[in-house]
Amino acid sequence: MITLVDSCVLLDIFTQDPRWFAWSAEKLAHSYAGGQVAINPIIYSEVSVHFSRIEELDEALPEGEFRRLPLPWTAGFLAGKCFEKYRHQGGSRRSPLPDFYIGAHAVIEGMVLLTRDPSRYRAHFPALKIVSPSGRDIG
Repeated sequence: MITLVDSCVLLDIFTQDPRWFAWSAEKLAHSYAGGQVAINPIIYSEVSVHFSRIEELDEALPEGEFRRLPLPWTAGFLAGKCFEKYRHQGGSRRSPLPDFYIGAHAVIEGMVLLTRDPSRYRAHFPALKIVSPSGRDIG
């Protein structure tokens, strides 16, 4: 099983967030035990804001531990369709949010998504397997 790790989980760990560090670290460790852990360019970009230099970021997210996956074209299409639905339902953002791309990527490639913010993912990707603090974890 491959787990795509959302940037909020990684930032909880890197910043040692007082509220979320323990949960995020535990779930990331559990994901490693259950298979591979992955990120994509969007997650990499979101996490990069915490680092001054690319070398520091690459050291924090070593390729041997975090599989670096490209975004499939089909995920871009699905993200756009979910964003279109979001806008028709009254969503106010004018461009597709990273969450739409991340959710679409996980769905298209059959991955589990590790996130502590599942609401948008659940609303727009009902088939997505999610691990979150809500207690509705998969597996």
